[in-house]
Amino acid sequence: MSACACPKTKPVSEMDARERCLLINDLMPQGGLYTEGQRPIHERSNAPWRISPEPFWMPRPVLDHIEALGRHLLKFYRACNLLYSQSVRGVQPAWIADYLDRGKPESVVAYGRMNRFKQHLPHVIRPDLIPIKGAMVATELDSIPGGIGFTASLAQHYGKLDYPIVGGPDGMITGFADMVRSAAQQENPVLGIVVSEESSNYRPEMSWLGGELNRIGLRTAVVSPEEVAFSEEGLRVDLDGASTRIDVLYRFFELFDLKNIPKAELLLYAAKKGTVAMTPPAKACLEEKLWMALFHHPVIEKFWNTELGEETFISLKATFPKTWVLDPRPLPPHALIPNLEVHGYPIASWDALHRLTQKERALVVKPSGFSDMAAGSKGVSIGHDMSEGDWQEVLKNALNSFETTPHILQEFHKGAQFNADYYDFDADTVRRLSGRVRLCPYYYVIDGEARLSGILATICPPDKKLLHGMVDAIMVPCGIKGL
Repeated sequence: MSACACPKTKPVSEMDARERCLLINDLMPQGGLYTEGQRPIHERSNAPWRISPEPFWMPRPVLDHIEALGRHLLKFYRACNLLYSQSVRGVQPAWIADYLDRGKPESVVAYGRMNRFKQHLPHVIRPDLIPIKGAMVATELDSIPGGIGFTASLAQHYGKLDYPIVGGPDGMITGFADMVRSAAQQENPVLGIVVSEESSNYRPEMSWLGGELNRIGLRTAVVSPEEVAFSEEGLRVDLDGASTRIDVLYRFFELFDLKNIPKAELLLYAAKKGTVAMTPPAKACLEEKLWMALFHHPVIEKFWNTELGEETFISLKATFPKTWVLDPRPLPPHALIPNLEVHGYPIASWDALHRLTQKERALVVKPSGFSDMAAGSKGVSIGHDMSEGDWQEVLKNALNSFETTPHILQEFHKGAQFNADYYDFDADTVRRLSGRVRLCPYYYVIDGEARLSGILATICPPDKKLLHGMVDAIMVPCGIKGL
């Protein structure tokens, strides 16, 4: 129940900010994040985050920039796919594929290299963008992102308040459906969204999404791996009480977790035989954060410039923060760590980072991928947010993990501050928060083009270094300003 129900007959245009917040709250089911393990921030709230009366407004020039970014990121994924293949074949340096394959079982590496999947790329692209003064920084890319159902539902809720939502109130849903049709290369495919136990916190939002896809005519079943039946003709799921063959398997499970996923080998076998289209493809090399380090590596710069074209290369150069692979192997005397300096001088050993002052430690350490610690913010350490001793321990552990879980070092960028309003349930009033923002645009790859279908904004208090969903954050869809 909300603190005060809004008059059901009152036009939306006549509602004040408080009433709009309460209406948004009423539109949400219990546990409105659609994610297990979340608790509402207040007994009268249906949301485990702060509710705003309006979207996060996106000026047209900024929205145009983010829309164009989708095209650039798709070209980047294509170039990554090519670079890895060329490294494996000896056209490019072998150390590139060595980095990307490190710590992965031979079976996972071999599967990702199969000719059948040579040109396959993710059909969903979601960067984490941090607006800074005069620019936008992408701290990482995700091709199996959570939040699709969550963002879609928020877009619907705020759309009912007649706000112009980026992508439209149903854009996240219709875009997903079009993406599935593109992956299946047919108009009326059957979709199976397979959610693993490791990803079960997202099962509620994916179930919600499945219901919405069925509503608009895309037959969809959201199932666990155990619920998928295998036959030589293809994979089957229970849909509307009948065993139904699926055309597309949306993989909502991580490749590092394959050994814990029932029927994983059968799911991959079906994709290999072509009886089902799997997206994203089981190509672990494309799910590494260290691609940003490779992008900035001077030895490969000519490749990137050639394959991406000057416009995309310049755009991504300004978007991807400087990043390095924390490789503990010693360098020869004449070598340097590219583009990394301490006190204005180039360095040849990570040991030089141990002596940095707190102010100089505006750096982030995180696992590159293929680890449960690489998801979300679990494995992220921020240098200037810890003691010198803890910083040294983080670097030591990251370097010692190189053989099994390579880590990256990345520049930290402090986000710009923005004002946003939210409803305070205790005081029964609307308050203002001046916070830092993470933007998560969702692009669906449809017929070879990246379509921006929605953007989730997470506005966190200014003292938070890691920007993610939290009880103190405002979470809203983005709206178009100045139509």
